[in-house]
Amino acid sequence: MLTLYTATTPNGWKVSIFLEELKSVYGLDYNVIKVDMGKFEQKEESFLKMNPNGRIPTIDDDGFFVFESAAILYYLAEKYDTKNLFFPAEFEKRVKVMELLFFQMSAQGPMQGQSNHFLRYAPEDIPYAKNRYQSETKRIYNVYERILKDQLYLAGNEYTIADMCTIGWAASATWAGVELTKDEYPNVVNWIERVRSRPAVESGLSIPTRNELIFGDWSKAESAAEAGKKMIKDQIENSSKSLL
Repeated sequence: MLTLYTATTPNGWKVSIFLEELKSVYGLDYNVIKVDMGKFEQKEESFLKMNPNGRIPTIDDDGFFVFESAAILYYLAEKYDTKNLFFPAEFEKRVKVMELLFFQMSAQGPMQGQSNHFLRYAPEDIPYAKNRYQSETKRIYNVYERILKDQLYLAGNEYTIADMCTIGWAASATWAGVELTKDEYPNVVNWIERVRSRPAVESGLSIPTRNELIFGDWSKAESAAEAGKKMIKDQIENSSKSLL
């Protein structure tokens, strides 16, 4: 059986959302193992044998290991989406999906991730870094705003793995200091609402555990930030197991 090793993060949600979609359509059964990154479980030898990079998500499909979230999405689409419902069969449509997958991996994820870090977790306040990464994150959402001007989803008018790859980060933009309002990003906000109306997306966003921040409950935001700071401090002090 397929097993997903994951944590409550935007990168992990990419895969859990797709697995929930595959479960809904095809009845795909899978296991979930929560990886406690605060305890460095992702740096244990048993995990590194599956993923030498020591990060989540990772899948074990009957002894075949795949890491890197976009690679996992591609693998799952090729193997389990037999009707091409989420990854089109037509060559040019496939290229557009891959284009948005690569853009997410090279732009949205890295820039918003750094914005998260310097706003919420950095041990010292560095205004230049916060401004730099928040500005770049806003620029990236302006790109999405333009893309969505004349289409319903990122790769066209059909929902695909490109949307699954991006929605978790978009749902977390406020945590990075970027407010996606209807006044400034109407197409993006409408897209978020459209994608999050899918039951598999909402259930996928709650795997392995529910992060109340992306469901509108900020009552634990301060404690979440402090926990993140502590984890990163521990990672820096234990450089042999660092995720940085």
